[in-house]
Amino acid sequence: MSAGGKPTARSRRLGATLKRLRLAARLDQEHAAEAVACSTAKISRIESGAVSVRVGDVRMLLDLYGVEDVEERHRLETLARSSNKRGWWLNFPFQAPTMDRLGDYLSLETDATYIRTWQPVFIPGLLQTAEYTKALTEANPEVISEAAADEIVKVRQERRRVFEESGSRIAAVIWEPAITGPMPSPKVHRAQLAHLMKMAKQPNMTLQVLPHSEWAAARVAPAFVALSYAHEASPEVIVQDTMINSVIIEDHEDMAGYVHAFDALRSAALTPHQSIAFIRELMNGVTVENEEA
Repeated sequence: MSAGGKPTARSRRLGATLKRLRLAARLDQEHAAEAVACSTAKISRIESGAVSVRVGDVRMLLDLYGVEDVEERHRLETLARSSNKRGWWLNFPFQAPTMDRLGDYLSLETDATYIRTWQPVFIPGLLQTAEYTKALTEANPEVISEAAADEIVKVRQERRRVFEESGSRIAAVIWEPAITGPMPSPKVHRAQLAHLMKMAKQPNMTLQVLPHSEWAAARVAPAFVALSYAHEASPEVIVQDTMINSVIIEDHEDMAGYVHAFDALRSAALTPHQSIAFIRELMNGVTVENEEA
C-alpha cells in the first residue's frame, strides 16, 4: 500500500508509465497480471498508483513490454524502490494543511532532472531569497502566525538547497513586471536581483526575461511549472498553483499546450545574455539610498 493508504506522487508516476508502456506494447491488463501472477484488479491499482509494486515485478513487466533501454529500466526500478520514501519536508516540525497539499509537488520537484517554469507575477520559488519568500508568505491569508511563516520560509530555502545540490537543470521565463515591480524594500529588491544574476550564471540554469511589451506572449498561459525526468526531454508533469492547492496535470495530451506555450515564451523573451544585462542594469538602479530609515 502506498504511504498513508493513498497514491503518492511517485507511485502515480510509476503506475502511469507502466500503463503507457503496456498500451504501447498492445497488451491488456490480463497479460500483465499473468506475467506477475496477480489479479487484473491489482494491475489496475498499480497503474493508478494506489499500491506499491515490487522491483522484481517491475522488471518482469518491462520484459513483457519489450523495454530494453537500460537507463529507462533503471529509472523505473529506482522509482519503485522510492515510491514510499519519506520526503525531506516531513522532517519539519510545522505541518500545516498547505504543507500537506504541497507534499506531492515537492516529491515531483525533488525527483525532476529538468524544470521549466513560467512566472508572470512572482519570482519562481526555486530562485527566491528568504526575505522575498517571507514577504510573500506574510501576505498569504492561510498563514496565521509568524512561526508558521518562518517554517514555510525554511522549507522554501531547503527546496533551493536540494535543487542546487541535485545538479538538475532549470529554464525560467519571468515577465518583466515580476522583476521590476515594487518589493518589500529596496534592500530586499536588490538582494533578490543579485541572487537572480548569480543563479543565471550557473551552467544548469537558463533565465530569460519576457519584456513588458510582449503582453501577447504573456497571455498564452498562466504561471506553470513543467517537470521532466531522467533522459526524457518532454515534461511528464505540469503543475499550476491555485489559491489553496496545486493542480497536477499528467495527461500527455493536456500537457502539449503548455509545451507549445513555453516555447513561444522563450522565443519572445530576451536571450539569456540580454536578460542578465537587463537585471544588472535594474539592480544598479536600486540603491540603499532609496531605502527609508
